[in-house]
Amino acid sequence: MMEWTLAGLFGISIILLIISILKSTHALKVEHNEIDQIHIATMKEINAIQDSIRNIELDIEVVMQEAGIQLSSEEKLFTREVLDLYKRNYSIESIAGLKQVTESEIEQLLAPYQKLKDEGRKVADEN
Repeated sequence: MMEWTLAGLFGISIILLIISILKSTHALKVEHNEIDQIHIATMKEINAIQDSIRNIELDIEVVMQEAGIQLSSEEKLFTREVLDLYKRNYSIESIAGLKQVTESEIEQLLAPYQKLKDEGRKVADEN
C-alpha cells in the first residue's frame, strides 16, 4: 500500500512538473511576442525619425540652393557647431576660444541668426 501511495505521489509530481513546464513555456512565448512587438514599434519609430531627418536635410539643401549659398561640409559643420553653442547661451568670447577663431569671425557668422533671435524676442514682447 505504501508503495502505491509513493508511486501515486511520484506520478502526480511528474504530472505537475510537466504542467508547470508547459505553462512557463507558454508564458515565455507570450513575453517573447511582446518584446518582438515593442522592437517592431521602436524600429518603425526610428525609421520615421530617419525619414524626417532625411527630409529636413533635403529641405535645407533646397533652401541653400535657392538662396545661392555654397558651403563646404566643413563650413556647414563649423556653422552648426557655433550656432549650437550660441543657442545654448555660450558667449561669443567663449565660442571664439573653443573654436580657436577671432570674436569678429564668430560675430559675423552669427549676425543673421542674432537678427532672427532679436526679431523673435520683439514679437514675443509685443504679445
